[in-house]
Formats: sequence, structure tokens, C-alpha cells
Amino acid sequence: MENNYLESDWIVAEENPKYSNDFLEDKDLPYKIIGICMDVHRTLGRGFREVVYKDAIELELKWKNISFEREKRYTIDYKGNTLPHSYNADFVVENQIILEVKAQVGIIEDHYSQVINYLAVSKCPLALIVNFSGKSLEYKRIILT
Repeated sequence: MENNYLESDWIVAEENPKYSNDFLEDKDLPYKIIGICMDVHRTLGRGFREVVYKDAIELELKWKNISFEREKRYTIDYKGNTLPHSYNADFVVENQIILEVKAQVGIIEDHYSQVINYLAVSKCPLALIVNFSGKSLEYKRIILT
């Protein structure tokens, strides 16, 4: 997946302590989402397909009364025209956070590119990539600067 952003345009937030959650309405929301994902990982373990983890996350978000949209479709405008291809974000939580779910070995560069494009079209300030394939949950916070 190609993106129009340079590495200097985005940041893995937890690796840079100056980036907090101050730009969010609910500063604790990323921690709540990570906590949900940790609980799902602790309960289900590793080895399932992504859709199974998404189903469990959806239940947890509902049970905790956290608003979200699953598989939210974003169209892309090009000079006033809607392009035929679009992006589908796994989850958009509280209209602020893109949650991208993975169940494969490691978080790779393509995953960063994917969420950077989601951030650009959604105008959400933060994306979380969570990966369920490891012994422990792996996650990254991504912010466009």
C-alpha cells in the first residue's frame, strides 16, 4: 500500500514521551482500548484469525458502552471526484481512534502505511495497531504530526 507521507510526518507515539493523549476528548480512551485488547488476548490466546479477535473486541466495546463503528468505509476524494477504491478501517472508536487488528507475525512497515492512510482520510488524531499473534499482545500508537 502506497502512502504520501514521509517517515517524518508520523510518529510511533509510545517511543516519544512528548506525545501524550492531550488531543483526545477522553485521554484514557487509548488505554481502555488496549486494556480490552489485552483482555481478549488473555482470554482467547493466540492462533485465531483476525475476524475472531474483531468479534470479541466488538462485544467488549458494546459491554463497556464505548461507541464505535466496525469496518468503517472511507472514500477518497481526488480533485472533487470520489475514487472507486476505498479504505475500510477495522474499528473507529468514539470517532477519534482508528483500531487496526492484526493476527500475524509482527507489526511491519505496511501496517504503519495502512494506518497512516486511514488517519489521513478519517481525520482521526490517533491510530492503534494491535497484533494478537504473539505470546503477549503487541501494540503501537500512531499519530500524524
